[in-house]
Amino acid sequence: MADSGSRVGKQKAGKLEGTTERLSDDAIVERAVERALLHEILPHGPARRDLLRAIGSGALFSALSAFFPLGAARALAQEKSGALELKEIQIGFVPITCATPIIMADPMGFYAKQGLKVNVVKTAGWALIRDKVLNREYHASHMLSPMPLAISLGIGSKPQAMHVAAIENINGQAITLHNKHKERRDPKQWKGMKFAVPFDYSMHNLLLRYYLAEHAIDPDKDVEIRVVPPPEMVANLRAGNIDGYLGPEPFNQRAVFEEVGFIHLLSKELWDGHPCCALGVPASFIQENPNTFAALFRAIATATAHAHKAENRMEIAKAIAPANYLNQPLPVVEQVLTGRFADGLGKIQNVPGRADFDPFPWHSMAVWILTQLKRWGYLKQEFDYRTVAEQVFLATDARRRMIELGLPAPKESYKRHEVMGKTFDPAKPEEYLKGFAIRRS
Repeated sequence: MADSGSRVGKQKAGKLEGTTERLSDDAIVERAVERALLHEILPHGPARRDLLRAIGSGALFSALSAFFPLGAARALAQEKSGALELKEIQIGFVPITCATPIIMADPMGFYAKQGLKVNVVKTAGWALIRDKVLNREYHASHMLSPMPLAISLGIGSKPQAMHVAAIENINGQAITLHNKHKERRDPKQWKGMKFAVPFDYSMHNLLLRYYLAEHAIDPDKDVEIRVVPPPEMVANLRAGNIDGYLGPEPFNQRAVFEEVGFIHLLSKELWDGHPCCALGVPASFIQENPNTFAALFRAIATATAHAHKAENRMEIAKAIAPANYLNQPLPVVEQVLTGRFADGLGKIQNVPGRADFDPFPWHSMAVWILTQLKRWGYLKQEFDYRTVAEQVFLATDARRRMIELGLPAPKESYKRHEVMGKTFDPAKPEEYLKGFAIRRS
């Protein structure tokens, strides 16, 4: 039997090895992706043919799909320049500065430049965001970075394949305490206190738990952690319902502005460069609308690159502060984005990286999130860290697209991270997890 290279030249385009049927355009795309994957994994023709004879192509690719994001790969192959499947889409956002690229891309024309009309819809909280995405009311959405992992794994909702197409912001959180606690800056004194986070599946919750545990405070036994929507955090702090929160901006700065709280520390001090929010996109949207998704990514990535530049922050603050977006006093938003701010303790701080923007969705960030979801008992089923990280965080896709846009993109998808002075090696997640004295798993 002739090898696949010679046979392809004799058969009509779109036939997989060992088949003779005539295929549709969509099937041709799928077969092209599958053939490329086979050549990468099994480069020798005889080995491919023997495997296909033994188990069949359907069973083989069903097995491979557990380890490779084939849906996204097929969508990439289907892209046709200029042909948008949808020109008008709905994107949800929660009114926090973490959504800056998603929000600013509307008034500053980044969506329009890609031929998109995007209705950015202000949404009250994360549970509602999740439900509207699952119900297909939103085509894509501003999400907390752990949310697509949780949704894909069926934690807190029915499982649905969800992707992190891009990270919206890095850093951009803080621990804020009520003014009455100015003399209780040592976390070891916090037993019995009540804290708020915006959602269980959030970096805010995971970082707060990490911080408390590093100071020998069990987050499930020694304190109370409750979920409070970000816009309600300052009011709850003022009313004395909570003692503090690890929350998103601008509500840490808003507490200082309202003279009810002070900034205990920035999340940047816990993990400089940590992910916060992301652009969450259902796998079905990418597969059904590959060109629209490509245009959406270009808009978000270029907006994120624009937001990264310090010289653009004042202009961006003016664009996103109005009532239809953040609905915040301009000085509050400016202090967050520029990093020059009053801390509520009588000092003016200058921290340019207080909030920053980098779209690349590192697989290693996903692995860290998974270790913490498992650490605190949110994630109980067996799973492979690397497989889940690579299925949900589209780092390879993002790298290719960023390079096409002329944006800097790392060559690797994994790196070590420093969290509170400890090195996280994504190649050893279980070893890292077992090193914690306080954990539920």
